[in-house]
Amino acid sequence: MKLSLLTILLGLGMGLPQVYGLANPQKFTASVRRFPRNFAIGVILMLLGTAWFVWNVNVEPIADFATFKPYMLVGFSAIGIASCIFVRDFLAVRGLAVLFLLLGKLIVDTGRPHLGDSPFVLVIQAWAYLLILAGIWFTVAPWRLRDFLNFATANENRVRIGSAVRLAFAAFVLVLGLTTFRAM
Repeated sequence: MKLSLLTILLGLGMGLPQVYGLANPQKFTASVRRFPRNFAIGVILMLLGTAWFVWNVNVEPIADFATFKPYMLVGFSAIGIASCIFVRDFLAVRGLAVLFLLLGKLIVDTGRPHLGDSPFVLVIQAWAYLLILAGIWFTVAPWRLRDFLNFATANENRVRIGSAVRLAFAAFVLVLGLTTFRAM
């Protein structure tokens, strides 16, 4: 994937929910607060993360483990599916954490070849490492996301300010994808 396309998708993906947060902070707050314990979304996120991870393992040339690769694919798939059955508490947070880790890997891998092309690539790389740290943190302590979301949505002013800041960053990333990263 080209860095320009990735940053455009990231900018749009991050920006659209923020527009909803600015336009309707009460409904945004209600949906954000339901997220950590939303089992249906958790299953979707966990299965999506499992499929993405299994695909990554499948396309990775692992010479040392080539004979074990089919077993690894089955094992990782089974762990992802079993998580949906046996680890129901905060499943949405855990699924999001897996996606944060995988998205961080994608961003780092896509941006690495262009580190010398523009200093703005470091912005995207730093964001990737923040996603990875958040993924690790929310995997270990998923209730922390619930607590953070409750704090961030404690009142309408916090929702509007948070949404505006995230929307500004998303717009910045989108502009980078459309301009600076256009040839990358």
